[in-house]
Amino acid sequence: MSKLVIVGTVAFDAIETPFGKTDKILGGAATYIGLAASHFNIDAAAVSVVGGDFPQAYLDLLSNKNIDVSGVEIVKEGKTFFWSGRYHNDMNSRDTLATELNTLADFNPVVPENYKDAEVVMLGNLHPIVQSSVLDQMTTKPKLVILDTMNFWMDCALDDLLNVIKRIDVITINDEEARQLTGEYSLVVAAKKIHEMGPKYVVIKKGEHGALLFHNENVFYAPALPLKEVFDPTGAGDTFAGGFAGYIAKTNDTSFENMKNAVIYGSTLASFCVEKFGTERMQNLSNEEVHKRLLQFKQLTQFDIELT
Repeated sequence: MSKLVIVGTVAFDAIETPFGKTDKILGGAATYIGLAASHFNIDAAAVSVVGGDFPQAYLDLLSNKNIDVSGVEIVKEGKTFFWSGRYHNDMNSRDTLATELNTLADFNPVVPENYKDAEVVMLGNLHPIVQSSVLDQMTTKPKLVILDTMNFWMDCALDDLLNVIKRIDVITINDEEARQLTGEYSLVVAAKKIHEMGPKYVVIKKGEHGALLFHNENVFYAPALPLKEVFDPTGAGDTFAGGFAGYIAKTNDTSFENMKNAVIYGSTLASFCVEKFGTERMQNLSNEEVHKRLLQFKQLTQFDIELT
């Protein structure tokens, strides 16, 4: 088993979908990643920042899931990062209504001393300079560094993003971001170009259409589990990343074959995340429910082809 460091936002979200709307609720990339990774009973720590307005109960929630929160800085006179968004009827597109950086604007992550030798580092969606600063603090080279990013950083901090991409092993981005980063429409060609930027493994998320894993000439595709309804897609990508990173940290195996399993676990956990608003579903998700859905995934994807 490996130690896992999770870097990202711990935040407030306000979400509106065709199914309803919320006031400020618990959100943030590190939150979703941590809740997903907690299902693997690993030694994990979250590195983030919140304001004095952030409820202790939310930090306790992460602690109770065996996520070390000593690396979550509390700026008592500050306010917590806040994002608000409205999803369209197709649930694949959304409008950002508000983004308030607050304490995140001056965030300098500090990795706890006893996690500076962590074997797995999950860099959640943040400014690439912040992501790089975390790698600078590691006392030993991690066995696997996973990075998640988004098109915003491609628009306003591309050089910094390319610099951190050179230092990582796995990148997880969606299909739109892969195309923007490379200028290629074909995801196979895009993955090849991203390989040349540094990462050994490329994971391209396709939302309701599953995820692709690329490594050299090897390609693996995992479908998304068909769901009766998607209530709120917020955090699904982060939940996928948390499941992926958590499984790798649990098994301590970074082979392509094992990453196939990590993709399936990530997809399975993400399928729960979208069933309720925000982190609500992930907060109370049982291991029995996860196991049952993994069996559904197995039935969905495994079959013997009769060759004639």
